[in-house]
Amino acid sequence: MPHNGHLGKSMRDCAENCLNCHAVCVETMTHCLMRGGEHAAPQHQRLLADCAQACATSADFLLRMSDYHHQYCEICATLCLACAEECERLDSSDEFMAKCAKLCRRCEQSCRQMSHAVA
Repeated sequence: MPHNGHLGKSMRDCAENCLNCHAVCVETMTHCLMRGGEHAAPQHQRLLADCAQACATSADFLLRMSDYHHQYCEICATLCLACAEECERLDSSDEFMAKCAKLCRRCEQSCRQMSHAVA
């Protein structure tokens, strides 16, 4: 994807999806800690934190039009899918969990597209 000094729509949309996903994962971490039990399990908390960090990092690489954004987006897509599946598995009827899963899936899809874009 040649850069002309301007962030393309698909890159901007993906960065926005990443930032939204980052925010919802951080918010969901707190919600899950308050719920306790399996929601507060270390492996679930780690996955939410990993997903949030991957999203923030991918957004940074996209916004500065890094030639390496596709590699970060690939990792981000993998983590977003895992996080969405885990949130749905734990309790898809919970508003926070459902929102987290939805935004993770949206981010996963856009990052998957960016991961296949040629830098």
